[in-house]
Amino acid sequence: VQLQAFGGGLVQAGGSLRLSCAASGRTSSRCVVGWFRQAPGKERDFVAAISRGGGNTIYADSVKGRFTIARDDAKNTVYLQMDGLKPEDTAVYYCAARPAINTAIYYSLSDYTYWGQGTEVTVSS
Repeated sequence: VQLQAFGGGLVQAGGSLRLSCAASGRTSSRCVVGWFRQAPGKERDFVAAISRGGGNTIYADSVKGRFTIARDDAKNTVYLQMDGLKPEDTAVYYCAARPAINTAIYYSLSDYTYWGQGTEVTVSS
């Protein structure tokens, strides 16, 4: 599975962006997909994840109620809708995937097998 993340950019605080993670490969629909982010000088942190079929989702506490993860398997794409953006959301955002059974879901970096190249999000105050 190959992943490509895009949709980042510069936005003012309170604004919105939608990130996309396009997957290639015949097994992409059988994967759980997660979003992570890495701010300058910090570790890469979990943001959100969605299970196969989209039935289960989980979010980091810092983004709950503001970010929404969704998937469209017909388009092999997972989205991260980010609303109410804050300057502390500034980071490079990465999507990741791993094969999963049923509705299993993961939030640890080490659980993911495939990674995209990252897309930069900058939120100005």
